[in-house]
Amino acid sequence: MKEIVIISGKGGTGKTTLTAALASLWKNNITADCDVDAADMHLLLNPTVLETHDFFSGVVPEIDAELCTACGLCVESCAFGAISPDIVINRIDCEGCTVCHHVCPVDAVALRERHCGFWYRSDTRFGPLVHAELGIAEENSGKLVTLIKKEAKALAQSVNAETVLVDGSPGIGCPVISSLSGADLVVVVTEPTVSGVHDMDRVLQLAAHFRVPAGVAINKADLNEEASRRIEEKTAAAGAVPLGRIPYDQVFTRAMVDRKTIIEFDRGEAAAAVAGISEAIRSLVRTTED
Repeated sequence: MKEIVIISGKGGTGKTTLTAALASLWKNNITADCDVDAADMHLLLNPTVLETHDFFSGVVPEIDAELCTACGLCVESCAFGAISPDIVINRIDCEGCTVCHHVCPVDAVALRERHCGFWYRSDTRFGPLVHAELGIAEENSGKLVTLIKKEAKALAQSVNAETVLVDGSPGIGCPVISSLSGADLVVVVTEPTVSGVHDMDRVLQLAAHFRVPAGVAINKADLNEEASRRIEEKTAAAGAVPLGRIPYDQVFTRAMVDRKTIIEFDRGEAAAAVAGISEAIRSLVRTTED
């Protein structure tokens, strides 16, 4: 079983679009949406949810009004101003540091597990999907990414799946690092813009740090030929593999509106380019096995 993580240095490069297309082209795979801060794979794959699970992370304090003496120590000690003078906790401001629990002289502050969202095991027309949804203003997305990957791998092993396709988060933060953990291959989706080139550099450095083989696909490549050529040069210089170019085409938008992958929706140049990148990824996977 191989785990392939599709990431990007910035949002909006077409990472989810490519991941969904790979899911439609490849057989016997598990798809995992690890972009938990802005999950949208379900919009393309239209899953049927089979299991729903709560996601808890960290703690949230609760004040027992009957025990509280209103001494004000918790208000004075809270560095985030999350407790009002009348001893009411604002959950949005609360960072779960637990200092209020420790300073309370009458043990009036209890700590409860913090419910941060849900994760799901679903079925789609391309096979199983493991995905999640964080609550509004909730954090610990890195922990949730780790959970989603763990569940996707366990499911893949139970059904003898050949591949786990992971739709990762943009950037280089905690969710991306969690996505890269244990990956066999990283596919970076970028675009020929100043920010696209800059952020691709950072992602490739991150992949190199974790010693994960990487390939780069350029979306909207024909919008700036010089920048696309520079991306391929930088890719090779970083020890990564250029996987191909995808032209700019409004057919991608029409496919998304229709809730279909580009492979299902169209048989034109854009779909052919995506299919070519799919084969290049397969070839790179075989190379990493040698």
